[in-house]
Order: sequence, then C-alpha cells, then structure tokens
Amino acid sequence: MFGFCRVAAAVPKVRVADVDFNTEQMADLWRIAAEQNAAVVLFPELSVTGYSCGDLFFQQRLYDAALEGLERLLKVSKSCDTAAVVGAPLWHDGRLYNCALVLHRGEVVGAVPKSFVPEHKEYYEKRWFASGKDLAGESVRLLEREVPFGTDLLFEGPEGLVMGVEVCEDLWSVVPPSSHQALAGATLLLNLSASDEIVGKSEYRLQLVSQQSARCMAAYAYASCGMGESTTDVVFGGDAMICENGALLERGERFLDESQIIFADVDLQRLRTMRLSEGSFADGDIRPFRRVPMTPLPEIEQLNRRIDPHPFVPSRKSERAKRCREIFAIQAAALQKRLEHIGSKTCVLGISGGLDSTLALLATYRAFEIMRKNPGDIVCVTMPGFGTTGRTLENAEKLCEGLGVTLKRIDITEACLTHFRLIGHDPEKHDIVFENVQARERTQILMDLANELGGIVVGTGDLSESALGWSTYNGDHMSMYAINVGIPKTLIRYLVEWTAEVYPHIREVLHDILATPVSPELLPSKEGEICQKTEEVVGPYELHDFFLYHMIKSGATPKKILFLARHAFGGRYDEATLRKWLGVFLRRFFSQQFKRSCMPDGPKVGTIALSPRGDWRMPSDARVNEWIKELEESE
Repeated sequence: MFGFCRVAAAVPKVRVADVDFNTEQMADLWRIAAEQNAAVVLFPELSVTGYSCGDLFFQQRLYDAALEGLERLLKVSKSCDTAAVVGAPLWHDGRLYNCALVLHRGEVVGAVPKSFVPEHKEYYEKRWFASGKDLAGESVRLLEREVPFGTDLLFEGPEGLVMGVEVCEDLWSVVPPSSHQALAGATLLLNLSASDEIVGKSEYRLQLVSQQSARCMAAYAYASCGMGESTTDVVFGGDAMICENGALLERGERFLDESQIIFADVDLQRLRTMRLSEGSFADGDIRPFRRVPMTPLPEIEQLNRRIDPHPFVPSRKSERAKRCREIFAIQAAALQKRLEHIGSKTCVLGISGGLDSTLALLATYRAFEIMRKNPGDIVCVTMPGFGTTGRTLENAEKLCEGLGVTLKRIDITEACLTHFRLIGHDPEKHDIVFENVQARERTQILMDLANELGGIVVGTGDLSESALGWSTYNGDHMSMYAINVGIPKTLIRYLVEWTAEVYPHIREVLHDILATPVSPELLPSKEGEICQKTEEVVGPYELHDFFLYHMIKSGATPKKILFLARHAFGGRYDEATLRKWLGVFLRRFFSQQFKRSCMPDGPKVGTIALSPRGDWRMPSDARVNEWIKELEESE
C-alpha cells in the first residue's frame, strides 16, 4: 500500500484496580483494531490496572492481578497479527516501573519504562515508580520469559515501520525520548498517557503532539486515560489523537462514558523521503538502540484517509484567507526589497487580462502602497496580437484604470508579420513559430520599455507553468523579477479572489477575470472568443499541481501518484485520463528543466519551489525513461 500503515489509538473504559474488567475492555478494542487491519493499537498509561490506583500500587495483589490480566491479553494476541502497546506496572531489581509493554502474537516482545516520572502539583508518581531513563541493554523476567527491557528499544515491522514508545511525561520533557528514537530511525512514535483535564490543556496537548510529530518528521499516536479513572482530585477525559508531520489526522472525543478507538493511515514512505530532503534530520546524534523485530503485521487493503485533491489550497475558507494574506505580503515584501536595492522607481508589466498578470499587478501595486510610491509609476502594457479577445483586453484596461496605474497599448500584429517575413515564415501556418514569435515580441517590448523608463520588468509566470515549462524560452519565460514564480495555478485563483475583498473597487473586473478560461491567446480567436484553452492542450492544472506536490514533496513514484490521484479525485477523472496527464506531466517536467535552470529571481512562498539556486537542482539532460517505464508497467 505504498508505505501506508494503519494505526489505532484506543481509550477503554476502566475501573480503578479492576484488572479483569479493564483487560476485557482492552481485548474487545484490540479485536476491533485487528478487524480493521491496524498494525498496532495503542492503549493509555497503566491501562491494565488503571492509572489512579494510588498506594494500591504497593499491593502485591494488584501486581499479581496485572500479570494475570497480561496473560489474558496475550491469548487474544495469539489469534491476530495486530500488535498492542499496553500500560502496566513492572518490578525490576527491587524497583517498580511504570511501563509500556509491547504485545505481539502471544508474547511480550519488549518493555519500555517511563523516563520522566513527574513529582509536581497533582502528580506524585515518584511515590511509587522509579525512573527508567538510564536503563539500557537489560532484560526482565516476565511471565516465564526473558523480555528486552529498557529505554533503548525500537520495534521494527515491515515496509519501513519502526516504532518508538514513550510514556506521558516523557513528551513534556525538554528533550523527549521520542526525539532520540526518531533520530535512530523510528517512523511511528507511540505515547501512553494519563493527562488530566484542566481549562486550556486540551489545546496545549494537541500542540505538543503535533509539534513533536513535525520536529521528528514522524507519525505520532497518543492515547490518554479516560472516564472511569478516579475523580478524587482530577478528571481524565480520554484524549486520543494521531498526527503526522505536524498535521492532525484523527482525534477522538473526550469525556465519553464508553470505550472508543480511532484509526489513521499514516504515510511512512512520505516521512522517510522528507527526512532525506528536508531539514537537518541527518545531522542529529544517533544513540544506540536495540531493534526488536515484529513480523508479520497486518497490511491495509483499502486506504482510509482523505487525500486532498488540492494540496496547495487550504480547504477551510478562514485558513485560505490567512494563506492568501501571507503570500500577498511575501510577494510585496520581495519586490519592495528588489526595488530599493536597485533604486528603480518604475515597474513594467505585460497585462493580458488573465489570472497570472492580474496577480502580478496586484502584488506590485501592494508593494508600491507599502513604499508610498505613486501607482502611476507602474507601467502596464497590453499588447494585443492575433489571438487577443475583446473580453481579456477590456478586463486588462478596466483593471489598470481601477488601480490608477499607467496603461500603454502596443499592438504587436505588424511587428510579428514583419518578423515572419524576415525569417520566411508563413503567417497562415499556426505552429510553434507563430506562437513564440508573439511571446518573444512582447518580452522584447517590455524589456526595452523598462530600459527606456529606468525600471524593471516584473514577470507573471507561476509555479505550475515553471513545472510544465509552459512558457516560451526567453519570451514570457524571462523577466527581471518573477513575482509569481512560487505560486501554483490552483492557488492563484484563490489569491485573486481574496484580493477582490481587499480592493472592493475593482471586485467586478476581478470576478470576470476569474471567470475567463486560462489561455495564452496566441492563436487567432473565433468570432471574438478564446479558442486556445491551455487546459485542453496541456491538461487540467489541478491534476498537474497534484502531481507536482506529491512528486517533489513526498518523492512519490508514478504508481503511488496514480494511487493517490484515484483516491483524491474520487472518480472525477477516469483511469485513462489520469495516466494520460501524468505522462504529460512527467515528460514535460524532465524535458523543460533547461528553462528552470536559467529562470529569473523570484520569491519562494511555499514548501515547494523550483529555483535552481534554492530548492530544486536537477540536470537539464536527465532522462525520464525510468518514470515512464513504471507508469506504463503499472497498467
């Protein structure tokens, strides 16, 4: 399943010190996890006995009952491949430890003691339990078997699944044990917890778990004690959550008066790729760990996880507005710095009435607002040619008028016809020469005009076009500062929509620009209507942005990208369509690298950028064969 692994976090209903009842509840949840093909199910801290037993932990009878309960749980495990991590007290060398026990196929395969035992405010665990933070390389006699014991244990399953285990307060420490576990190769971190509920703690707890999963570039499952624990002084709400690299995948409901279990399918393959390509993960110190093999573990048959079809665009409107505001600020700040550095007072832009040039103009206008410069020093040039329609030309003019910028209109038709004559090209032959002559003529006009005015040409091309090479080399491919270069096409639409609220006096024209089909308008129009629609030629941008995100961010193979696309788009595109456009994307991405290798400066705004000076360094003559081979073999 392309590196996906199903994880369960369970919160059983408990009775304090009633081991029979507790283990029965746990066994039922374990069976549910096994039915759902979870590789592992996580239970809360001291789940076998209950966390709030107090001085009953001194009682031999409770300890004996815990061992008896473990034996009953092991009988459950004999009939399934799903592993379980349970909490129980454990004696070792005259000390009692608060432990996480890993159970698999009828055996306790490892015991991990709690490192940081709290002794503050409502917590006074040192009254009963010793710290295990210095225990390594040891074993403990448990249920007539020698079991690996210590904080130096990792549990290794198939397909890159390596589990590290810590207990409650360990996560709240300055350097959690899970940090060292991750650096040693753990991809799934598990926390058995007993975190009581006080006002505001739930949000902080989520921040801790999500941040640790992000810092460790790992999946992190968390299960805390729930209803049924003693309420003598505190209340336990039964929080359960599963995060992956900072993102919350699933969270349970607190204060339930019944057992609950949550599931999430985590992408271990993606995490391994990110550790290789992002951050300073490889520079961390690696402590020695013993690896305990755990096979077999269940494999999932069907993915149970939402795959966002638009990974660059936040699905919630409030988050989308926040993202747009930040990107707009980055663009304006980037251009402001460049203008201040070179001392240029003028910006020159080609305005087509399309999305990209509209956003570039709006970001330039915002930079001028910040610098308190006259918007009249923004010189916009509309350059109608063979394919220009009345709608786009009118929108370009309305936009410039609304913003109070300088507008020039330079018809390129005669210049292009002259050029056709010079090179001997038939103007009735509407081929790549016909299209590129227009693109380069427009760029030449902009460059020369910028020289004339002592300004710079602000580029309009975006990230999606850069990935596909959908530009004319040394034509619209080139500018003096590429302000949109870090923004994918699917997000540009929302940015323009957002700016319609920022500048309501131009809202009407912006909405019409949003409703206009994406087109370079290089081929003659038909009865005044656009006939050259980019997405009919190169494919839907929502697909290409999806392919780009998963190929670069996750290192996904063509097979995995197809798998994710099927799941994400839910039948909106058939198999043949997905394969066709993925093939186009791969071929263009490789063949058009030479354009990216000499792309102009421009700001990075998201986690994916293709600048050869920054995020993406790829030879221009790399072959796509292996990627196409896998795509074709997967048919």
